[in-house]
Amino acid sequence: MPATLTRYSHILEIVGDILKVRVSSVSGQATGVCFDDLARVDDPNGFESLARVIKVEREVVSLQVFSGTKGLSTRATVQFLGHPMRVIYSANILGRVFRGDGRPLDTGPDLAHEPKLPLGGPSVNPARRLLASKMIRTNVPMIDLFNSLVESQKIPIFSVAGEPYNALLARIGIQADADILVFGGLGLIFDDYHFFRCQFQDAGVFARTLMYVNLASDPIVERLLVPDMALAVAERFAVEEGKRVLVLLTDMTAFADAMKEVGIAMENVPSNRGYMGDLYTQLARRYEKAADYRDGGSVTILTVTTMPGDDVTHPVPDNTGYITEGQFYLHDGMLDPFGSLSRLKQHVIGKVTREDHGQVMNTMIRLYSGAREAEQKQAMAFDLSPLDRKLLRFGRLFRERFMNIGVNIPLEEALDLGWRTMAECFEPAELLMKQALVDKYYPAVDEGRAA
Repeated sequence: MPATLTRYSHILEIVGDILKVRVSSVSGQATGVCFDDLARVDDPNGFESLARVIKVEREVVSLQVFSGTKGLSTRATVQFLGHPMRVIYSANILGRVFRGDGRPLDTGPDLAHEPKLPLGGPSVNPARRLLASKMIRTNVPMIDLFNSLVESQKIPIFSVAGEPYNALLARIGIQADADILVFGGLGLIFDDYHFFRCQFQDAGVFARTLMYVNLASDPIVERLLVPDMALAVAERFAVEEGKRVLVLLTDMTAFADAMKEVGIAMENVPSNRGYMGDLYTQLARRYEKAADYRDGGSVTILTVTTMPGDDVTHPVPDNTGYITEGQFYLHDGMLDPFGSLSRLKQHVIGKVTREDHGQVMNTMIRLYSGAREAEQKQAMAFDLSPLDRKLLRFGRLFRERFMNIGVNIPLEEALDLGWRTMAECFEPAELLMKQALVDKYYPAVDEGRAA
């Protein structure tokens, strides 16, 4: 009889959410059982749950039980299903909300008989990738103007607890120029889940949105599956249907913490601050799914990574920074122009955007840096020059008009606002910009301001 139909009852140990079962065989190896395979766990007292194989060591198989092991006894039996976790993929999944185990969380029709995709798999062959060259407009000036988001980019929002990072993530998802939005919530409280769902519905994008949600009260094993489900479906939409897919994941620190909890339960040797030594590999496996396909669409990944204690050297943001192509740094309710970086912005600035984009971006950042220095001089009671006073005014206007994440304007309006802001504070010669651009844009802005 195939191993997938055989029930094993030799339970060795139950620790946390981990169950260990002996799979006896003549060879002394657990035959027919593979890493990541699913199993069904049943107990005579009525307990029933799916589990995932997380370790195979000779005849001993370790499984992580989806619903936890509360109510589970050593009288339980395990039946291996012979395949890894799979996720539903069809035209009927858009506008739906699923749990971390793939079951619908909403009240929509049953999709159990729809086709399913296996999770995981290798990253796309580099030969099938296109060079990132298409901008994703978000109407957030600190992104569009200063750190442009590019199709196929993988980039996190670095933040601390208490900042409005979920509000920013939802706004970017709603306003981004994408065909399909795939959202993955990791360890969300119910209020955050309800916020995202209401935001997508109120904005009228829910019909092209797909949500996978793991609540804080749900099993942590589902937290580990959510990114894989979201990315498997996003990849299929991009490859087979040529869609431009934006994947939103929040919070990847919760994902890493779930990995750490499983590793501790498995008695693995921890690395930096208790995280497992394969943290970089596990994060990279997910982020590297971002790609612009030569014969299809694209997958762009935007995540949230919270930094405990605002410590950028914490293992999660530290490893993330080596994998991703920049970051958006959120603090005090604003996107920091110095902590934020998009390493792909040079592929689109001035190429698919207006000719003055690069000059406006560089000049405004230079002037704002001067404003920060002038603020330090003012705080230390040094004498301020006329230029310092101009810089102080520019710094106030820059924070109000650009850094505030509540500002919502298209890129072209942001560029015009940049010219107007500089014209309100400085003479043309003080900008040190290309004269051709000053002649073309500054006079028109100055005349409009004067009028």
